[in-house]
Amino acid sequence: MTAPALLDADLRDLNTLHLAARATRLQPVDDAADLPALTDALRQRDERVLVLGGGSNIVFASDFSGTVLQMRTRGIEVLARNDDSVLVAVAAGENWHDWVNHALDQGWHGLENLALIPGTVGAAPVQNIGAYGVELVDRLERVEAWDMQDRCWLDLTLADCAMGYRDSVFKHRLAGRAIIARVVFRLSLTPAVQAGYADLQRELLARGIAAPGPHDVFDAVCAVRRAKLPDPAVIGNAGSFFRNPVLSAVAAANLLASHPGAPHYPAADGSVKFAAAWFIDQCGWKGKRRGDAGVHDRQALVLVNHGRASASQLLALAVDIQASVRERFGVDLEPEPVIVG
Repeated sequence: MTAPALLDADLRDLNTLHLAARATRLQPVDDAADLPALTDALRQRDERVLVLGGGSNIVFASDFSGTVLQMRTRGIEVLARNDDSVLVAVAAGENWHDWVNHALDQGWHGLENLALIPGTVGAAPVQNIGAYGVELVDRLERVEAWDMQDRCWLDLTLADCAMGYRDSVFKHRLAGRAIIARVVFRLSLTPAVQAGYADLQRELLARGIAAPGPHDVFDAVCAVRRAKLPDPAVIGNAGSFFRNPVLSAVAAANLLASHPGAPHYPAADGSVKFAAAWFIDQCGWKGKRRGDAGVHDRQALVLVNHGRASASQLLALAVDIQASVRERFGVDLEPEPVIVG
């Protein structure tokens, strides 16, 4: 049964940047079956709604006047299995890394490269999370969600989810109305290792592993992420603060003509993805600090809260980083986290 709501709720410990913010009401959701009744009551009060998972991809720029629905649902269910693959439904409130670890222990392969990404399972389709050559879209079967606007349950196929680079239908047509309840994955029963990324290859070679298995990839990904990215429990952060910019073939060629050292990755559609961290680093931002707002000293893509940074300080720093990259390289960086307020 879903727990009662908390009024005038403190959100500082519910966002990984640890920014001070409050919500009019914090409503835990422990059972997805309660979503229709909960959201109907909110609509009758004409109250704003914000769905919160692990708080790892959100910037509270101000207090939230409305109800925050905190997804705490749990459950992992095998729906079908054949000789090659398994279909598994996972509740939105499950911790993402714990789910990846569980899948690996069960011999369900394909998520190893996405280890140690913070947040919950329900948040993963919104961003189409990805790392080290694998994106959620590669393993997703469908998404089950409650539509607050049309008051119906949605069973969205992979095509319905309209996934792109850090993008999905949940950021567009279904933004502010669909609450993800379960995510269904199709995973392989045969190891299918993806170890082509340079950082991953270096870590595996350093471990003396020439022919890695899924557990090797999982361990290497965890090691690389821990070496480069700060732990939100130690220092507040929301992971990558900017998306890697994707340029057309023509724009990419022009940029590389003047900056041939810029790390880039050609895409199947002819566009080219560039490493945002490289641009930020080249502009001298890595390790910079303004009060308690700063740029991580090992990964320029990560903005950090050293203690009591305000949202305005952090966002002002982000704007200045964007301006310097635009001035030097002619490249626009877009924030990756959702900015509320």
